[in-house]
This record gives sequence, C-alpha cells and structure tokens, in this order.
Amino acid sequence: MPAEPLSIRDAWSKIPSPGSTETAFERFTGTRMERILAIVVAIGSTALAAQALIAAVHGLSHADAAHIVMLVVVFAPLAAMLVACLVGRGVRAFSGLFAVAYVLALAAWPTVVDQADKSAGDQPWIFFLVNVGVVAAMLAFPLRLQFVWAVGVPFVYGYVRLVQGGFSREFWVTTAFDVSFTLILGVVIISLGWMFRSVAAGVDEARGQAVASYSTAAATAAAEEERVAMSALMHDSVLAALIAAERADNERAKELAVAMAREALTRLANTEAAVAQEGSDEPVGAAQIVVELRRALSELGADAIVEERGGVGLIPGRAARALVLAARQAIGNAVAHANGRGLHIIVEGHGDEGIGVTISDTGPGFDVGAIGADRLGIRASIFARMAGVAGTADIRSDEHGTTVTLVWERS
Repeated sequence: MPAEPLSIRDAWSKIPSPGSTETAFERFTGTRMERILAIVVAIGSTALAAQALIAAVHGLSHADAAHIVMLVVVFAPLAAMLVACLVGRGVRAFSGLFAVAYVLALAAWPTVVDQADKSAGDQPWIFFLVNVGVVAAMLAFPLRLQFVWAVGVPFVYGYVRLVQGGFSREFWVTTAFDVSFTLILGVVIISLGWMFRSVAAGVDEARGQAVASYSTAAATAAAEEERVAMSALMHDSVLAALIAAERADNERAKELAVAMAREALTRLANTEAAVAQEGSDEPVGAAQIVVELRRALSELGADAIVEERGGVGLIPGRAARALVLAARQAIGNAVAHANGRGLHIIVEGHGDEGIGVTISDTGPGFDVGAIGADRLGIRASIFARMAGVAGTADIRSDEHGTTVTLVWERS
C-alpha cells in the first residue's frame, strides 16, 4: 500500500529553521575535521611515544627514583591523550594536560638527567616528544597559544640541552640542528591544523547560509501556496455561500444558504491544518480525540495531562477533526502566551450525544473583548471552526488564567 504524501506542514517541520544556527548538524564538517585531526595525532604520536619509551627503558640501567617519576609524569598524560584521541572523548582536556605536563617535565630535565653524561650525540628520550607536545597544544589550545607552544617548546628543549652539556661548543652545534628542525616542523603542523579548520569552518558557514536560504524560499513558497488555496476557497465556497444568502427568498433557500455557509466555514477553518483537507464523516470515538490531543501536546513541546471523563461514544469525523484542531489552537495559545503554565486538558464524553473539551492554564490571561477582528487565531481557528460543525466555543480569561471550553452536541 503506497504511503500517503506528506502534507505541507509535515514537510515544513523537517526543514531547519533559519534561526537554529550553531547546531551540531551545521558544524558537521568542523566536527569531522576535529575527529580526523585527533586520529592522525594519535597515530603519529603513538609512533614517537614508542620510540621515546624504548629509549627511556634502555637507559633504566642507571635509573633512580627521579627517572621513574619523570617517566610517569610524561607517559601517563600521554597515554591518556592517545586513548582520548582514539575514542573521541575528552580530547581537549587530556591534550592540554599532556602539553602542560610535558613542558614542566622538560624544564625539570636538568635536575633529573645524569650530569656525567656529556655526549652531545646521544639525544635524550624526551627529545622525541617535542613535537608531540606541539600537536597536543594544537588539539587543546587557541591558535595563539598553539604558536606559542610551537615556538617556545623547541627553545625550552634547546636551553635544557645546553644546560645539560654545560654550554659547550659541541652541544651548541647539535642543539641548533635539533631546535631548528623541531621549530620548523612545529610551525608547519600548527599551520596545517589552522588551514584545515578554516576550510571546515568555511564549509559549515556555507552550509548554514544555504539552509537558511532554502528555509526562506520554502517558507515563501508555502505562504504563496496557502494564499492561492485560500483565494480559491474564498471564491468557490465563501463567495458562493454569500451569493446564496443574498438571493434566499424562501425557507428552503435560506436553509440551503445556511448549509453552504456552514460548509464554507468548515473548509475555511480546516485550511490551516491542510489545504482543503476537511476530514471524513466516519464516526470517531473520544479515545481517538484524546490520542490526537496528546500528539498535539508532544508536537508543541507542552507538558500537560489529558484527563478523560464521561461515557465513551462516537461523533462524526468532521466534528471530531474540528474539535481537535480548535483545541490544538487553544493549546498553542497557552504555550505561546502563558508558557504552558498550569496547562490542563479535560475531555468529557456524553456518549453518542456529544463531547466537550476544556483547555485551561494559569497564565496572565487577556481581555477577550479586545481581540481584533483580524486576529484569526481565535476567531477563525476556534470560534469559526466550532461554528462550522454546529459546535460552540467559550473563552473566559482573567488575571488568574484562561479557560477555553469547546462543546459539540448532536442536534
């Protein structure tokens, strides 16, 4: 059985609104780019960490407690950062932790290293992690701090290395090569990260603008379609009813004019929900009305209870639909103007003889008599809609709240 086509309102509800910017969807490319950068950093850092760990373990033959503490201070945050990058959670926090811990460990290196080792050719294991500290800063810090780490960490390493070598000429030469290499590589890494993030941000911004433009175009098209449908409805139904009323000169003609007017009001009221969708005359039970009202509450984001009272009966489908749509309008007004405060809905059935729906809230209320003639939200969507199915609508409002009573009785 083919699926029913979506109505305009259903399709419109699936389009992101122009004001809902900065959503997760609109940052899709940026989020993906951050995930890619984290995975690449995890892979590269794991290789360098393995080299550093092998070199550190190789030198444990003369290690003391200070060396053990240094290993824990460096490799524990590094391991946490690698795991965070792989699982995609806590990347910024653990990367920042390692970036700071590594700089502190690097600054304390002269107090831990064996000063008797004066060989400039043997690079310490902590050197392998200089650029790992830089990429950790890239994941954790703003752009300015990233460049500070890219430039500062190599120079901190160079100074520490010179202190270890007693500022000898041999250490100056090898350290200059190490510092220049790590400095260039660090700046390149930060620049690439900045470039990739800028491209991703540009794509997200273009997507956001496209969605906003499409939403505006869809709204314009929907409004135009509704205007055309309303014009056709006015011409075909309302105008015909007015002509029939003007020409009625006997009881039979008057009854026909009243029937045409009632039909026109029903069609006009139901146009808001779906263009020219009047509903069926198949009998509908009170339980179905309760289900529809609960669905309306869910769609409007309102928190309220639909209370059922009275006997279960059946009413014409057209009357049930008008009742539900009028109640939906009253619920929407309570949500919009009273923030849904104290919202309570009662559905009271009278068997097959009729049904009543009461929507009340404890908002600030309003002056019912001051409602302008152009305010169709109440006049057309509630009063006219109920009148179109020979029902009644009553609205009472004061500073203590508003109560809307909708009643349909079998004539």
